[in-house]
Amino acid sequence: MVQRNDPCWCGSEKKYKKCHLDPDQNKNKKSLVGNQKKEKKNPLCLSSEERQKMRVAGAFNAQLMDYIRPYMLPGITTNQIDKLVYDYTIQHGHIPACLGYHGFPKSLCTSVNEVVCHGIPDERALENGDIINIDLTTIVEGWHGDSSETFFVGEVSDEARFVTQISFDSLYHSIRAIRPGGRLGDIGIVIQNFAENNGCSVVRDYQGHGIGRTFHQAPSVPHFKDTFSANFILEPGICFTIEPMINAGTWEIVLDRKDKWTVRTKDKKLSAQFEHTILMTESGPEILTQTKLGPKEGHSFLRDGQAKPKSFGVLAKIRS
Repeated sequence: MVQRNDPCWCGSEKKYKKCHLDPDQNKNKKSLVGNQKKEKKNPLCLSSEERQKMRVAGAFNAQLMDYIRPYMLPGITTNQIDKLVYDYTIQHGHIPACLGYHGFPKSLCTSVNEVVCHGIPDERALENGDIINIDLTTIVEGWHGDSSETFFVGEVSDEARFVTQISFDSLYHSIRAIRPGGRLGDIGIVIQNFAENNGCSVVRDYQGHGIGRTFHQAPSVPHFKDTFSANFILEPGICFTIEPMINAGTWEIVLDRKDKWTVRTKDKKLSAQFEHTILMTESGPEILTQTKLGPKEGHSFLRDGQAKPKSFGVLAKIRS
């Protein structure tokens, strides 16, 4: 499935959200959660063999993230990061999914400071105090692994630490809120409540997505409360990403008029993002892109003595 702001698949040259998004979602809702017969397999649910292939794809994606981790230092250019990602992926016999995707010119997205997503690597050198989101998608034997992480470059501000913490915590809060047979919409409720209760905002125009043999497919995964996701049931075997883009200021964004890719916060305040590929299993959500060297659930990005985020019992509200 194309993303909300991509050109519609029908060739109308309109954005997908203004053309076939609603009809497609209604069709999915009817086929997946309406009066579906129990004996009819949901085409989005992966078999045991397919799940294992997604685990392999996710593991390499996480390995790649760990590989580039030590390079996130002042002075490196985002083009140099792109080359590291391209070379490592190709040397291991895999494919950078972003390269050439709808014309995207590089192997990954590098989104610095106020850039929300889809930043294109260039000759810009990272500076002390920057934050950068590294968004990686790789194709391993035909299957996609997708994750992103926000890195600190040198010593960063308290605001940068806080918005990064909110993005990181909102990802894990939402993962812990979902369960087999539960609602996709619980993800958005948890993320929006947590972010807004902590003075941040959630980007509306870009969302998570189903993933497998295809980079972007059903279901769309909003990080805010919406009607469709409230009715979509998370059956075992469904694979998707959760990737909350959290802004320090307004949720509104601006698309770069020149490159047609780079998305920035409208008020130029900082934005942070974390993403995992998730497989819903019979026993609960499984994170397929967990790195060995990166931050784990519960990690603190805050300076000693800095005020911690307020939880407001977001998980309890969903469970009740």
